Amino acid sequence: MSVIVDLALFPLDQGQGVGAYVARAVAIIRSSGLAHQLSPMGTCIEGEWDEVLPVVDRCFKALAADSDRVYLTMKADWRRGRTGGLAAKTASVERALARADTDRKEDK
Repeated sequence: MSVIVDLALFPLDQGQGVGAYVARAVAIIRSSGLAHQLSPMGTCIEGEWDEVLPVVDRCFKALAADSDRVYLTMKADWRRGRTGGLAAKTASVERALARADTDRKEDK
């Protein structure tokens, strides 16, 4: 898998409670079979570029069907030959935090 996309989208003209619309997009992502990780501010999707972009398009179209204005942000990190990036990226940060905690304890 080569790309991790961080996607956030919601309608701007459906009031303050847009959770049902976000859930519609997350259901599309889940049904895609691609690795993904939901967060409070978006959803990361991992796969090949040509697999991920159609999922993003389906999410957008699902919200646009009932809205005149949709806000969408997308960040992408493409890396040749990467697999398991969702887990690996967070694990790397957790290891660095553990080392920093150990270093602080040793300095006391």
